[in-house]
Amino acid sequence: MALSGAAALCGAAAPPPIPAAESLDALARKKGLRFGTAMPAHALADAGYSALIARECGLIVAENEHKWYVLRPSADRFDFTPADRLGAFAREHGLGLRGHTLLWDRDEYGAKWLPAHDFGPRPRAAAERMLRDHIRTVASRYANQVDSWDVVNEAVDPATGELRATVFGKLLGPELIDICFHEAKAAVPGAKLVYNDYMNFGVEEATHRQGVLKLLEGMKARGAPIDALGVQGHIGGGVDPTPVARFSAADQRDWRAFVDEVRGMGLDLLITEFDVNDRAMPAEIARRDAEVAALAKDFLDLMLDYRELKQVLVWGLADRYSWLQGTAPRADGLPKRPAPYDADLKAKPLREAMAAAFRAAPERRTWA
Repeated sequence: MALSGAAALCGAAAPPPIPAAESLDALARKKGLRFGTAMPAHALADAGYSALIARECGLIVAENEHKWYVLRPSADRFDFTPADRLGAFAREHGLGLRGHTLLWDRDEYGAKWLPAHDFGPRPRAAAERMLRDHIRTVASRYANQVDSWDVVNEAVDPATGELRATVFGKLLGPELIDICFHEAKAAVPGAKLVYNDYMNFGVEEATHRQGVLKLLEGMKARGAPIDALGVQGHIGGGVDPTPVARFSAADQRDWRAFVDEVRGMGLDLLITEFDVNDRAMPAEIARRDAEVAALAKDFLDLMLDYRELKQVLVWGLADRYSWLQGTAPRADGLPKRPAPYDADLKAKPLREAMAAAFRAAPERRTWA
């Protein structure tokens, strides 16, 4: 979802002791699932963290390295260096690699040069040509490694439920999303194509959920080649101070109604960016970790009940690599604890809550 806001690295420390328990990916595989994490390229210098990922995960996703602002330093140049380094790490350790994202449809997180770019006398045609060329170039480069792409990310404005008014959105209109998916399908016909967004549970998220449903329904009606919805899964305190320490019965009812509509369209599901924002939870670590784990278990149990759910990825396996450290800080100034492992790479109650959710999940058919 967001740019990395990780705390300072601890350096290339020695790998932590490997726990005797089965890895989270091994537990997930028993139920036809895959487990993984986002990984920034700079984390490759951290030997302990890299070893933890290689042990716990079956796949990784580039945190920012597949995004326009990294790949496209200028309109006429690509830089694949950071993304290729992550791809090499995945191959070395036998990990799958997800693609994120061919278009993050928010100008504030796009290439810095894009809003002022001169598309010439025929701007619509030039914008479509640039977009298609980008998708074809990037997706084709990783065609032998990436088998699942977040084709479009966060295109729905949560305040209105409509498509965002972005550079490409203004020039291409409603056709923007379909263009992206059709071009991705042409470039990598065997890959699973995903629309990814951060709609969440809670009454305040209803407009966002309805907007995503409207988008998906339109795509299906027009024959756009979409395979799945990516549910980011950033749960917890959000950016406001209201505590979200429980997944209430009303929340679960409304969330199930949303998920049921998605699966009714014949789409699969992924949890693509899971973490628990403890911004409004207690300061005391044991209490806070317990609340994080309980909220996560409730959410994961509900989601894993759907056999259409094929993958679960966290947006950072350890607290020191969580984007939440630099986003909406806690009022008390304490570091957040949103990930399965702490800043010292020690397993937390959230890790066991995830393991328990995988153990309790019904079996499903793995993505082909």
